[in-house]
Amino acid sequence: MKNYTREDVLRLAEEEDIEFIRLQFTDMFGNLKNIAVTASQLEKALANQCTFDGSAIDGFVGVEESDMYLYPDLSTLEIFPWRPQQGKVARMICDIYRPDGTPFAGDPRLVLKKAIREAAELGYTFEVGPECEFFLFNTDENALPTTETHEQAGYFDIGPLDGGENARRDIVMTLEDMGLIIEASHHEMAPAQHEIDLRYDEALAAADNIMTFKLAARTIAKRHGLHATFMPKPKYGVNGSGMHINMSLHKDGNNIFKDTSDANGLSREAYYFIGGIMKHIRGMAAVTNPLVNSYKRLVPGFAAPVYIAWSATNRSPLIRIPAGGGRVELRSPDSAANPYLTLALCLKAGLDGIINKIEPPGSVDCNIYTMTEKERKTLNIENLPGTLIEAVEEMRRDKFILDVLGEHIADSYIAAKESEWQKYRAHVSEWEIQEYLYRY
Repeated sequence: MKNYTREDVLRLAEEEDIEFIRLQFTDMFGNLKNIAVTASQLEKALANQCTFDGSAIDGFVGVEESDMYLYPDLSTLEIFPWRPQQGKVARMICDIYRPDGTPFAGDPRLVLKKAIREAAELGYTFEVGPECEFFLFNTDENALPTTETHEQAGYFDIGPLDGGENARRDIVMTLEDMGLIIEASHHEMAPAQHEIDLRYDEALAAADNIMTFKLAARTIAKRHGLHATFMPKPKYGVNGSGMHINMSLHKDGNNIFKDTSDANGLSREAYYFIGGIMKHIRGMAAVTNPLVNSYKRLVPGFAAPVYIAWSATNRSPLIRIPAGGGRVELRSPDSAANPYLTLALCLKAGLDGIINKIEPPGSVDCNIYTMTEKERKTLNIENLPGTLIEAVEEMRRDKFILDVLGEHIADSYIAAKESEWQKYRAHVSEWEIQEYLYRY
């Protein structure tokens, strides 16, 4: 993290010939927003005096209380490598405040910062390593996105079979130019599907990095005549895109999840953390899997978790313990999830497990997909929600999750997702036409 002061930012803007500064923030649904100011307005921005109309952002506020202030986080200053090098464009990620100087309860970044602060009071630092999957599809003659691709590459394939190799390389190089550290990148299972893994970082920086990654991926893909999509399941019959979250807690500089005397390399705190997440995962699902389309990824046969279980030896459960122990991988979140809310819920659910010593059930070390329903019932293996509306109903029932989100976000989020579901229910799909029109 760069500990810039106000004077550092002003000096860098002059030395680097920064002409435009984008003040970015993320809405409740994980969409990146911004307003741009010129260098002449930078001092005003650094004094937290830049405002926007909160009523224009879905889920924020009504017109009667619409003024919102952007407070830039100076450590997030980065120059966009893809913009002109004369009159450069930079960004700062902002927190959102009300006119009276109080933080805005509808700011997802605030929700994560609050969870991090509560963890710090217990002596913990939350570290996260996200694995970001996405598709690179062709665009049409009007540069609009399609779901078409000319490539037929699969897992770990290389060029020329991997038709998106050059675009993926440029995305990685751009991200590194912006200060992110990329651990690995490769082609994923489905044609046109890719993965880029970001290095472990503290939770707030990790969430900021995910938002930066999405912006860079879309921007660089467009320069290659492609469209980068984080829609969880854009094509029937192939794997969807997840955002696996690797997590650990640190105390006094040590990873407290790691215990070399344990068969899985995990400490008691790590097991309790798993127990907390398993307890709350159904209530978390509307955030970790936020779209109607998300639940078309969470089906058997496509390498996505369906069942609430954990294991150190296979990849079919919800939670996997990677080799070497010391970290916990949650596999259900998808690439459309709001990273701030997702990480806040993961942290708080895990802490609930630690504080209340919630023991997880035994590990399930065989392929759950091949089990019968009776076998799963015998082992008390529950399913994740199967639809968005089921996930919303589970969220309503989990008072702990509602409290983490806060009343403002919880109420607005539930209302928006219920509306999304009703629109979906009323829509007549092409599948229904093909299946029923000629028969009835």
